[in-house]
Amino acid sequence: MEHQASVTSLLIVIIVAFLTPILLHRFRLRVIPVVVAEIIMGLIIGKSGLDLVEQDMWLETLSTLGFIFLMFLSGLEIDFSAFAGNKKKEKLPSGKEVPNTFVASLLVFAAIFFLSLFLSYIFVWTGFIENAFLMTLIISTISLGVVVPTLKDAQIMKTNIGQIILLVAVIADLVTMVLLAVFVSIYDKHGGNTWLLLVLFGAGIVFYFIGKLFQHRSFLETMSKGTIQIGTRAVFTLIIVLVAVSESIGAENILGAFLAGVLVSLLSPNQDLVHKLDSFGYGFLIPIFFVMVGVKLDVWSLFTDAKVIVLMPLLLIALLLSKIVPIFILRIWYDTKTVLASGFLLTSTLSLVIAAATIGEKVGVIDAQMSGALILVAIITCIFTPIFFKKLFPKKAVEETKITVKFIGANQFTLPVVRELNEELYDYTIYHPKQEKMDEVIANPVFHIEEIDNYDLDVLKEKGAFDTDVLVITSGSEERNADIALAAKEHGIERVIARLETPELEEKLREAGIEVFSVLLSTKALMKALIESPRVINILTNQDNALYEIDLENSKYNGLSLRNFPFTGDVIFVRIFRGKDSIVPHGDTELQLGDKLIVTGSLEYVNELRRALEFCEEC
Repeated sequence: MEHQASVTSLLIVIIVAFLTPILLHRFRLRVIPVVVAEIIMGLIIGKSGLDLVEQDMWLETLSTLGFIFLMFLSGLEIDFSAFAGNKKKEKLPSGKEVPNTFVASLLVFAAIFFLSLFLSYIFVWTGFIENAFLMTLIISTISLGVVVPTLKDAQIMKTNIGQIILLVAVIADLVTMVLLAVFVSIYDKHGGNTWLLLVLFGAGIVFYFIGKLFQHRSFLETMSKGTIQIGTRAVFTLIIVLVAVSESIGAENILGAFLAGVLVSLLSPNQDLVHKLDSFGYGFLIPIFFVMVGVKLDVWSLFTDAKVIVLMPLLLIALLLSKIVPIFILRIWYDTKTVLASGFLLTSTLSLVIAAATIGEKVGVIDAQMSGALILVAIITCIFTPIFFKKLFPKKAVEETKITVKFIGANQFTLPVVRELNEELYDYTIYHPKQEKMDEVIANPVFHIEEIDNYDLDVLKEKGAFDTDVLVITSGSEERNADIALAAKEHGIERVIARLETPELEEKLREAGIEVFSVLLSTKALMKALIESPRVINILTNQDNALYEIDLENSKYNGLSLRNFPFTGDVIFVRIFRGKDSIVPHGDTELQLGDKLIVTGSLEYVNELRRALEFCEEC
């Protein structure tokens, strides 16, 4: 009977986890994060509701694995390139230069932490809680799982304010996780000494260098396919080993999992591997964990303790104050609505509060009622803070911003391309050294060519060549192209394209995230395509019916299926790129904000469709 109960409870939890996103989509409840909805569903079927689930070894094990994998993915989500600072100098609508993202984020988090510490001592002095250390961690933490999708949905992830918000959340995640491990080592009777954490971080450093050593070995590339999937095996081995090390030194297992995610992120894994890990985590283990959080939470018992009833609204106020007051540091650069909206979004907190509350209860610093109250307040913040952010954050002004493209070298590769670029969409500049034979070309008003003394990096930077969205490097020297490309990537340019023919240099640049153009490979690929797929080449080269990329930024079309799409022009949807996914469109495919649409059709209708999709009428 016990085995039957185990399977039945597991079945109920799995079905609930499966149905939750479907119900959110069906009733258009997009303002509620899926993880919060899963906790609410857990409340319905758990102790606070129908009490259909019996906690047992099956669910406890899967829930723990879900939490471990959630912490791993939280570490994996951290983009360390954000710590490099500004990608380029931008101007705000106020005329001021944007702040350095890292410095601004560090200042904001420092203010958040010290204000959280002050508020924690107030809770201690008033008798609501006994441990200021734990309360500081709870108040200062921020949920990356809520911040990241909200920024993506608002289409501001790549903006300066979006990067600052993201980086504050990243720093909060890192600092809080490390301090949580220190908390356990201090207050857990069975925990290890704080200095033993150095053993864990030492093991992490060793694994990092091992990973760098074997990262691009050809035999591993071969073993990453088929039934072997060596990359996935390596990641799971890393997680389990670091979790085991973490537990053996008396720290919490989630610190080891988080460190594993950070290491994998630092190693810049293949995006297919990241997609597999995301799919496994968010498709199976993590939903079980969040549903079980709701199942275990007894909401009604919280209202039997007057102290807990008073604590919850006060804690909610403390969470708001700890984020909204410090974020006003950004008022130096941004308007009040932008700053206030950012403060509300940073108030969202979930995963680490659950971790801190669970650990606090385990080591006896707080009781079950207090733990439940902390988790319930965290759930509430995740429901209303994204809504307030969307309401307060200023809509993007409707302006047809052009993509800036800068070319290094005026030659047979760049000049014909420049002539074909759509002037309504692209703003270009060509940089070329002063030469007598180029005088005629430079004097030609068709081309905007900036004369430079030479291709030295200092000269290019001084002339503003690195202040661009896309940099194309096609000088006569491959080594020079490679050096400029690497420097441009370090400067923070998102897209760098370099002409190379040497395989060794090509591999080095691709590892750095640089796109490589090769005359030999391009000619070979074109000839092969002409033989095998002549009609595809006709689409690519036909001026009247080429392939075009359009970004969906108009919220009016969000969630609309292609079958009901009102546009009647001569345009066909060929492919939809959504994050890491490539989607073949059909009638029931629903458009989402941020989609990159590949379409074909006459230029007149494509431009009309671009105006409809890329510019928000409600802004």
